Amino acid sequence: MHSALAAAFLAALALLHTSMAFVPIGGGGPTHVSITGTAILQKLRETCKAVAEASGHEFNPTGPSAEELVQACLGPTATGEVSAAKFRAALQEIYVQNGLVDRDFVNSAPHHFNSEAFLEGRGLITEGVISIKANVRNQNYQASREMLGRVLHTLQPYVNLIHPDLTIENIAAKDTPTCSDCGGGACPNPILANILKEKKLTSGYMGIFSSEKPKGKCSHGGVGDLTGSVAPRGGISKDERRPGNEAFHAAAVTMATAASLQLLEDIRSAAGDSGFLRLMGIARSAVVCFVIDTTGSMRDDIAAARSVIYDIINSKKGTQDEPSEYILVPFNDPAFGPMTRTTDPEVMKQKISKLTATGGGDHPEMCLSGLQLALTGAPASSNIFVFTDATAKDIHLKDTIIALIRSTKSTVSFFMTGASKRKRRSLRASFNDYKDLALASGGQAIEVSKGDLPEATDVILDTSTSALVTVLQRSRGSGTETFTFVLDESLKNITLYIITGPGMTFTLTNPAGVNQNHNELKGDLGTISHVGNLWRIRLDADKQTGLWKIKIISSQAYTLKVTGQSTITFIYDFVAPFGGPHPGYAPITGRPQAGHNTTLLVSVMGRKGPSSVMVGEVSLSPVSRDEAVSKGSATDMGNGDILVTVKGVPQGEFVVVLMGTDSVSNSRFQRQSTTQMSVSNVTIKAVVGSSVEPGQTLSLPFSVMTDGPGGAFTINAKNDRDYPMTFPTRVTLTTGQYANVSLDITPPATTSSGTDVTLTINAKSSNSKDSNYAVLRLSVVTKITDFTRPTCQVVRIMAEDCPEDTSQCGSFHWDISANLTDGNGTGIDSITLRQGDGDFSHTSLSGPGTVQASYNASCCSQIVEFVAVDKEGNVGICYHSIVRSAGPPSLGLARPLWLCLLLGAIMVRS
Repeated sequence: MHSALAAAFLAALALLHTSMAFVPIGGGGPTHVSITGTAILQKLRETCKAVAEASGHEFNPTGPSAEELVQACLGPTATGEVSAAKFRAALQEIYVQNGLVDRDFVNSAPHHFNSEAFLEGRGLITEGVISIKANVRNQNYQASREMLGRVLHTLQPYVNLIHPDLTIENIAAKDTPTCSDCGGGACPNPILANILKEKKLTSGYMGIFSSEKPKGKCSHGGVGDLTGSVAPRGGISKDERRPGNEAFHAAAVTMATAASLQLLEDIRSAAGDSGFLRLMGIARSAVVCFVIDTTGSMRDDIAAARSVIYDIINSKKGTQDEPSEYILVPFNDPAFGPMTRTTDPEVMKQKISKLTATGGGDHPEMCLSGLQLALTGAPASSNIFVFTDATAKDIHLKDTIIALIRSTKSTVSFFMTGASKRKRRSLRASFNDYKDLALASGGQAIEVSKGDLPEATDVILDTSTSALVTVLQRSRGSGTETFTFVLDESLKNITLYIITGPGMTFTLTNPAGVNQNHNELKGDLGTISHVGNLWRIRLDADKQTGLWKIKIISSQAYTLKVTGQSTITFIYDFVAPFGGPHPGYAPITGRPQAGHNTTLLVSVMGRKGPSSVMVGEVSLSPVSRDEAVSKGSATDMGNGDILVTVKGVPQGEFVVVLMGTDSVSNSRFQRQSTTQMSVSNVTIKAVVGSSVEPGQTLSLPFSVMTDGPGGAFTINAKNDRDYPMTFPTRVTLTTGQYANVSLDITPPATTSSGTDVTLTINAKSSNSKDSNYAVLRLSVVTKITDFTRPTCQVVRIMAEDCPEDTSQCGSFHWDISANLTDGNGTGIDSITLRQGDGDFSHTSLSGPGTVQASYNASCCSQIVEFVAVDKEGNVGICYHSIVRSAGPPSLGLARPLWLCLLLGAIMVRS
């Protein structure tokens, strides 16, 4: 039930105006995105505080920035640099999808609860929450974040929508008038008196392409709503603060935030605190990902990979450089996979210790298939290391791999130990293909003998670190060139890598003019090592900040890369504007459009948050040519977000370069993206609108257009699960016109719920001179109809011995026993202790039935709360307090229900 006041503005719902879909917080009044950001940050602080207290340390951020939140959340027990890049990127994924509801579903009433589409809208939310929880269980965090962003947009601000077991009652009938005419367009509350008295639910009708609406119904109102000029005129949207509606707008924002917090709490409870933090990108940023050839000739290579993994695990334990996740993908011929993902280093040790070199013979292998699994399974911006001594049998996947590299911004490095022997085995593929992929990703293609491979794996130890940044990366043919780069005071563990053949010399010069050349393995500036085609220069810790130079003279092609560790970094997306009632910017899933200005959204992070850095220049720089960079013009959007417009984009491949000043040390800094990008005349538009059930076919419409010469284009689509797909392999394009086609994909009926599928669509001109791609994610989710939460029944409490004088509590104990039952009969999947520092235990979770839980604690620890999650993701909470004369009574009820009842009482009284 709702009060008359609540009915008026809650049912109005609609869209809270978002002038910039990307910008989460700041820059005007509350928006869907800013409300989402406020709720997420509040829930993250609660979760971080709980995790910190459970670990025995205080959660005390030094400031409000993302960087300081991550540092405090990960805690003081681990030492080293802490980067907020993945956290900011995770939040951006949520914010982007939240804002894109205004683009992709602008005319869908259920997505915005326009036109009294309450039941249909709740259906979308229910389906979305099921997908989020199923994907979290399978550690598909990106898919979960994307769906979370969309669900939060639709949810705000009506809290009952996230509880399918609670009814939505008293919806105004379609033929029931709900509004009075508002000729001036600024009436604070045009809801009819009888609608308020009867507490009926209604929402404004929205017309993007038509002004029609049922007689007497309210309009959404605002820019773009054609129904607002049809009687009853005006609108009941509380999107914006206007004269006369300030109280309604503020109340709508408050309740939208509360609804978001309840959804986030439900997901947190289902995922557990650790899973929730990983969902939000809060984890040590290093991820170790290996793709290893297991054919018969790879025995020594497997041993070297095993050794370096053991070194990483043993040397980085307890530091911020300890990997947050380990990933292993073996490949052979014709098999590849399965992929192992684990946060447990002992599991990784066991898996790699069992790898053996068998079969394969002297033939190319399924390397790119294994790499595809790694790119789609590993978190974005991962470092992936490939070990092989053979060319790729599946070279047809090369375009797909490049698309995935660009989409994920992951870095791929190859360790090749058989180039001279194997490079002529295949007419279609060579080791140069690996070099192309490494360069496209910002990685390295290292060629060594099998005997020398262990010496080359220092690169893996260098890059398997938290807060890794790239200062410079360039690729050149033969010749002489001097490269300059800026080192700032925040950088640590600075390393230079040169990949080249014989006949290369170099001289490194620091800002003071001190030199060291390639022959001085231990010199004034650092330590040099050389193995195979790899030169590695590790600068001394007492390096100087300022402008450095390196002069390279080479008779062969080479690459140069400069890296270090620093919390000063940036993330970016190429974006394009979209219009409609709520315009904004959306990320481009492929290459930016040729012949136009290119726009980027850049988010900058400093040691004390974005306020501690000042950005001087953002530019696009060619990697393989000595050519002028294209500088961008920047607009500060607040909170470290910068919208950059670049005219005259470089021809060919380029990277993003950021220059600025660190205010903490007052030193200049330089950072560069790793992933190469280029522009295209081809555009592909595609949107995944829903999940798909196992055994069912999802039809995905998409559009292809070219600004270049028309004609026949080849369409190719791949998915990382090898699910059956049908699509047209050719399409004829007319310049400047979209061609509409579709793709059907059918996951097998045996597919487990929460399976994440990455789909790549490529379109290429008949002469192969121009192409583009779109990378999409879809979730396979089993439909469920049971939303009954586990129930908690307290069967015994023994707290009589606890003294009233709490100063004496340490000598006494209390205990509680409870029965937890899953009403749907499928069984309870997990039980975790949320509050309390006593001894907690429970009986076996195997099978359906009642689980008995017991808790014993000191009388000084007076509150206990544990969370039960059933196999469908429904959450029940058992809460009890022995605090005398404290707050609401302890009823032993599942707390979400109790909270809902209390909220309902408050709403009625309002």
